[in-house]
Amino acid sequence: MTLLPVTLAAAAAAAILNVWLMVRVGRVRLSEKVSVGDGGNESVIRSMRAHSNFIESAPFVLILLAVIELSGKGGSWLGLVALIFIIGRIMHGFGMDGGKLGKGRMFGTIITMLTLIGLAVAAVLIGADIL
Repeated sequence: MTLLPVTLAAAAAAAILNVWLMVRVGRVRLSEKVSVGDGGNESVIRSMRAHSNFIESAPFVLILLAVIELSGKGGSWLGLVALIFIIGRIMHGFGMDGGKLGKGRMFGTIITMLTLIGLAVAAVLIGADIL
């Protein structure tokens, strides 16, 4: 049986992050009294988009982590990339609230894009037996 410690840790962190984002949406919905949809409320829209944006990118990162780790070519850098991705997504979640943490959105977005591109390039190079 092949163990994938980086992927397992990243998936666990992603699941916890997903629950945190879900709870944030629920809290905003309760405080703004919006039970379905976004009600045109900017706070609800922001929290929903923070959660949706995570859901849109996390599966690709987790799949790429897994296939790179399965290839045996991940090395210690793979865990660092996974950690940076999770930190970036936390920054993005807080950043979507706006205010003094608003720059977190930009940093989280940049970190996510660089993570996806970097892992994709690594996967292609591994697949081509270059890396």
